[in-house]
Amino acid sequence: MLEDTILIFKLKHGDRAALSRIYEKYRDDLLRIAAGLLREQHDAEDIVHEVFAVFVRGCGQFTLTGSLRGYLTTCVVNGARSLYRAKSRHNTVALDSCEPPVSNRRRPEEWLILDDDFRRLQNALHELPDEQREAVVLRLQADLKFRDIARLQATSVKTAASRYQYGITKLRTLLNGEADQ
Repeated sequence: MLEDTILIFKLKHGDRAALSRIYEKYRDDLLRIAAGLLREQHDAEDIVHEVFAVFVRGCGQFTLTGSLRGYLTTCVVNGARSLYRAKSRHNTVALDSCEPPVSNRRRPEEWLILDDDFRRLQNALHELPDEQREAVVLRLQADLKFRDIARLQATSVKTAASRYQYGITKLRTLLNGEADQ
């Protein structure tokens, strides 16, 4: 936390290396959280980049009152929620009518979607209700405590813990059912 305070001070005074350090320190965790909340890797990357862009634009007025990691995680969760809501309002298209991807080139960040186990887990996660998926991802990926999840979800700690437990139970059922096939 002391390092974050120093980095923010340096960032406010124009030190670009401070921004690089903050980005490198939190990027991977934030990408994992965003990828857990969203289906598409590029959406997760967009959310994380947008969070950092907004953070840089507003850093002059920013005051760190808690942990920087917690603040950035909250921003990613809110961005993912907004994107998820916006996408759910649009009509869906059948996969048969979609063109194949133009590029077969793989970037280092795409390791998240290349692994079969991760894809199975990702598909199972997206079968959960939004609140349960969010609770599971925030607990397992962001390593947040239930009181922090409750604060983010504007609910009680017991409800956050229940959402997590119901989500885990449903994930086990979905993944075990797939393994039996």
